Amino acid sequence: MTTQTHVPFTIVLALAATLMIGPFSIDTYLPAFPLMADSLGVDIHAVSLSISVYIFSLAIGQLVGGPMSDHFGRRGVLIGGLLLFAGASFGLAFSQSLNALLLGRALQAFGAGWAVVSVPALVRDRVRGQQAAKLFSMIGLVMIVAPGIAPGIGSLLLRLGSWEIIFVFLGLYALAVIPLLLVTVFRGPRPPAPVRDAAGPGVLARYHAVLKTTPALPFIGWQAATFSGLVLFVTYASYIYQIHFGQSKDAFALLFALNIVAMFSFNLLNRVLLSYVTSLRILQAATVAQAAGMVGLLFSATLDLPLAAFVVSMMLYAGSLGAMSPNNNACFLEHFSGNSGSAAALMGATTFGISGLLSGLTTLLPHTLVTIVLSMSGCALVSFSFMLLSLRRPR
Repeated sequence: MTTQTHVPFTIVLALAATLMIGPFSIDTYLPAFPLMADSLGVDIHAVSLSISVYIFSLAIGQLVGGPMSDHFGRRGVLIGGLLLFAGASFGLAFSQSLNALLLGRALQAFGAGWAVVSVPALVRDRVRGQQAAKLFSMIGLVMIVAPGIAPGIGSLLLRLGSWEIIFVFLGLYALAVIPLLLVTVFRGPRPPAPVRDAAGPGVLARYHAVLKTTPALPFIGWQAATFSGLVLFVTYASYIYQIHFGQSKDAFALLFALNIVAMFSFNLLNRVLLSYVTSLRILQAATVAQAAGMVGLLFSATLDLPLAAFVVSMMLYAGSLGAMSPNNNACFLEHFSGNSGSAAALMGATTFGISGLLSGLTTLLPHTLVTIVLSMSGCALVSFSFMLLSLRRPR
């Protein structure tokens, strides 16, 4: 595919809509956790496990889908993943036990993995360097809308029916994305399958080629640590706001959306700064901002400060990801002219795999705000360590 310096906004919108599958799948059903717990006969923490299962399975789906997209092409893998996601979503609407819910979420995430891993590869197929960072930032700017409105959509759907309707909505959304992709990203004659590169067609050979690119590997750990902290918050957001702070479903949706406003603001600032500062420098500065937010959360939780103190600190912590994620992706994929699908898969699988595992392990800990925040602080500390290491390796 020919590298471009400009990508039409319709393509940006289609790619962002595809990535929105992820936050919609996680955030839309958060307000329904208490209802789902009652319906399935379990406690709310058992329902929270479905997030961990989803995220971990998403990692597996990316590991499989990435090399497939390199070998067979992006189109079939991406659309196939959306179809699998839609089918699993409709099946989840009929879940009558926790085991059925967890199995459905695993299948749903596997399909989502095929879809979302294709997007960074499609970006890398078109642009590179600062242009790639700007495109990732633009895609992020659009898809940030998803986690902001997802809990609100969930609350609205709960007014129309029971929690099952949320999964019907997710299935219909995935099906709606397919024609959007066909008339934008994949418009015109079907492109030939990618040329097999020196790594060969084998999955292991492709991943071996990626792992040999040692300058790129720190960005994987950086991203995994950063994202894991956010996943821990999302996993327990319903507990934090609705149970610990005693907020209603509607108030929860609003409080959750404030984090998205912060991410949106950081993303806008990032797009401006990219015209003057390198991606790595912005990533480093955003990591410092995340650490500052984490300090605020620690004070808020340990000193039992009012809700407002927690919300402001959380906005700084979550908002920093609006600048961290696009720049981390750009810095990482800059090292791969070939095997970009496999590289994106390794990045995504490691990120989601570690975050899903950590999220699942925290269900074994006491369910208190202090425990949750301490777990998040460990992730922030690792992320900050990668930032310090990057200062010693100028690009």
